[in-house]
Amino acid sequence: MSSSTTALARPGAGADGVAAALPRSRTARLVRGRPGDPRWARPSLLGLLLGTAVAYLWGLSANGYANDFYAAAAQAGSQSWKAWFFGALDAGGSITVDKPPASLWVMGLSIRLFGLNSWALLVPQALMGVATVALVVAAVRRTVGRPGPGLLAGLAMALTPVAASMFRFDNPDALLVLLLTAAGYAVVRAFDSPRAMRWLVLAGVLLGSGFLTKMLQAFLVLPGFALAYLFFGRAGVLRRLGHLLAAGLALVVAAGWWVAVVQLWPAGARPYIAGSTDDSVLDLALGYNGLSRLSGGEAGPQAGTPGLFRLFGAELGGQAAWLLPAALAALVVGLACTARRPRTDLLRAGIAVWGGWLVVTALVFSFMQGTFHSYYTVALVPAIAALVGIGAGLLWERRASGVARGLLAAGTFGTAVWSFELLSRSADFLPWLRWAVLVAGLLAGGGLLVSDGMGRGMRRGVAALAIAAVLAGPAAYTVQTVTTASTGSSPTAGPTVAGAQGGFGGGARPSGGSGGVPPSGSAPTGGGEGSSADSSLVALLEQDAGSYRWVAATTGSMSSAPYQLATQEPVMAIGGFAGQDDSPTLAQFQAYVQNGLIHYYIAGGGGGGGARGSSDGGDSSASQIAAWVAANYTARTVGGATVYDLTS
Repeated sequence: MSSSTTALARPGAGADGVAAALPRSRTARLVRGRPGDPRWARPSLLGLLLGTAVAYLWGLSANGYANDFYAAAAQAGSQSWKAWFFGALDAGGSITVDKPPASLWVMGLSIRLFGLNSWALLVPQALMGVATVALVVAAVRRTVGRPGPGLLAGLAMALTPVAASMFRFDNPDALLVLLLTAAGYAVVRAFDSPRAMRWLVLAGVLLGSGFLTKMLQAFLVLPGFALAYLFFGRAGVLRRLGHLLAAGLALVVAAGWWVAVVQLWPAGARPYIAGSTDDSVLDLALGYNGLSRLSGGEAGPQAGTPGLFRLFGAELGGQAAWLLPAALAALVVGLACTARRPRTDLLRAGIAVWGGWLVVTALVFSFMQGTFHSYYTVALVPAIAALVGIGAGLLWERRASGVARGLLAAGTFGTAVWSFELLSRSADFLPWLRWAVLVAGLLAGGGLLVSDGMGRGMRRGVAALAIAAVLAGPAAYTVQTVTTASTGSSPTAGPTVAGAQGGFGGGARPSGGSGGVPPSGSAPTGGGEGSSADSSLVALLEQDAGSYRWVAATTGSMSSAPYQLATQEPVMAIGGFAGQDDSPTLAQFQAYVQNGLIHYYIAGGGGGGGARGSSDGGDSSASQIAAWVAANYTARTVGGATVYDLTS
């Protein structure tokens, strides 16, 4: 009997009775979960999501503005809708960031609503993390049909150190991972839904939105998603091909509308497209953010040495690889266990979705020769977590078999040994923990071998010990990450790791003059939240600021951003992120000065790691502008910086 029928059947119940009954029914479903679920399932899910929210929001303001580069662009978008749409670095609309603007749209709207502060900037990222965990749980639950494996997958997702780092940071990766996970969930839904094409079209829209977040990286999951549906979808082969074509069209539209608008917009009436060589989004997507990342055509920092074992090395292992061996083993075991099932088996289809995601992305990350930051590995985490949850659930369900118990025991102990190795790389960080993990893994592995003869309570205890053994290491790194302030352009998770480049950990890894600290010469030294601009220079820039399109100009965004965040006024980043883009040209800059659009020029400055080039031999627009200003205007020192008044 439905809720409405029940309400009408009660004496005196009418329309008001129906309205009162429905909210209670929905509340009950929210608290109790699906019919037939164990009583612990829904409270456990709510507890997991609440715990994730607490962890990702804890002390969030300690990160300040995190990455000043993106923070400044979000601030600009909160002041100018045109800057917001194009992803410009300043409200004056000089130049864009070197990524598409989807993540900036979210942060810009938040700042527009709540003002410029670290909470308005970073809370959306933390909430994206909670949503990602929820989607991983839901996708695995739908694949396996039981709540336990999904909860384990969600817990593994939440406790991976690089996830905790990036969902507390303003880089685009938080939104990218959320969109990819949502697309994975949509593909999983397509396998058992009579409206499969709608779910696939939704997946295409989400992946297209991922392109508007971080360009071609969003498409690394495409081969796994498409092949999984082509092989294991329920419809006939021609219909499956049609569904995939519809999804592909949705992807092109979702990714292409913004690109088309930018390409058709007159170049002189919009910001310069940073990172491109011809002021083109297509060049940015295919060049700097595309093929050059694979071939190494663009100079920039590299975390780890390209090769098959890159993800397991000193710089990357502690970020996302804690459960990577277990996930790869789960992929093999899962495909073997489902090999004789019908073609449309939902479990095998789900394994194929997450396995394709993991294998393709991991191989590309391992061998790419171009710029590669350690935090890129966050894109692996949903697939790793899902496979671990599915694999553990598959083997636990078959624990009556000695082979399944042996695989569970081997996986638990092997993961504990790998955790011991990773924890040993940070020997000064909780030195007792690695031994506790090793012992727990040994005991849990032994217990799993004989678990078939145990009582229910003892089996649960052994399972809990196994989970603790495999997650204690990443959990400790995650706690260290959320309790340590992190700023700059290349954040890392966890404590200092022996053998990592520069020995950095648990914060931003400086690279090429980035990390939110401008090079000496422009040296901002103190000021507003998240910035490091000298207070006397800030006061100078704020004088009569409304009379100028840009209160100042300086080379490189990592130098301009602190001034802009401190003053909340547009500051031109000459040359974009690295100071190497040809924007503005000397002639354009001279025209801006002649028309009274720029008040001050701040000498020095420079770029951050990972951008195009690092040296120009004096031929870049930035160098030409610096020489012209020095030859025609009088320098003075304010707050340790050399400043020129371009209106004098």
